[in-house]
Amino acid sequence: MPSAIQVSEFGGSEQLKFNPITIGAPAAGQVHLKQATCGLNFIDVYHRTGFYDIALPFIPGSEGAGTVVALGEGVANVAVGNRVAYAGSRGSYTEERLIAADQLVKLPDEISFEQASCMMLQGMTAQMLLRQVYEVKRGDTILVHAAAGGVGLIMCQWAAALGATVIGTVSTPEKAALAKAHGCHHPIIYTEQNFVEQVKKITNGHGVPVVYDSVGKTTFLDSLDCVEKRGLMVTFGQASGPIEPFSPLLLNVKGCLFLTRPTLFSYLDTREALDSASSELFEMVISGKIKININQTFALKDAAKAHDALESRATTGSTVLIV
Repeated sequence: MPSAIQVSEFGGSEQLKFNPITIGAPAAGQVHLKQATCGLNFIDVYHRTGFYDIALPFIPGSEGAGTVVALGEGVANVAVGNRVAYAGSRGSYTEERLIAADQLVKLPDEISFEQASCMMLQGMTAQMLLRQVYEVKRGDTILVHAAAGGVGLIMCQWAAALGATVIGTVSTPEKAALAKAHGCHHPIIYTEQNFVEQVKKITNGHGVPVVYDSVGKTTFLDSLDCVEKRGLMVTFGQASGPIEPFSPLLLNVKGCLFLTRPTLFSYLDTREALDSASSELFEMVISGKIKININQTFALKDAAKAHDALESRATTGSTVLIV
């Protein structure tokens, strides 16, 4: 009998329990997936703590990779034996699962299960941010917060490959070195330096056309001071807590700024969009322009330890749960 991590009560990492589960036959449009790996993302923490309104009990996790072992009626886009990956379908912290076939993408031979399970959500988020929310161009200078994190390292590499100059904030000298080795031209150690002052210095007082902020509460207001006139502020996470309410007039005062709060699956709302984003991501990884940094691995049953490491900011790059 397969097992999965389940949450029966909202709370700390101790609520992540490894329990046996029953997997039925796939319904029409579904596949039975035997998972190899699961990705770890901060949204998993939000789900576990009850930040979002989710019915209990549930299996957390938002991305994974594995092998198709059975098909429901009408499935034509994948076959038994296919190596596949997905992002966005909550319930990935499990050894086996049923999942809608139209959420799956086939993996190229060059992409490992370990890479896939920690690049689908983070990598397609990077693609959305850099290629769709704001189309980064050669010659742009951009600011990426949490530049040594999973999304951050992918964004630094991708933006650098596009010809942009990347400024990134990190918490330690070690993370600064890591970010710099992955395309961040100007890492700023925010625990030692004022990142607004440094951004102004790097840009000769001009600011940047776009700020990408996944940190939230502790960085949001200062980030507005880094955006150039009529530039774009992108808030796509809140690792430090929710952004406090503010008057829209502030955007006018700061320079007639634009503000957006994108979510990946508003941009992947069609099969065509999913195929396009995943294909571009796979091409960037296979070409070597983006390296997926798996810097931590945990057994699936040790998901609580993985959450503790993520929340304490002890992780860099991506973390994989091994089934």
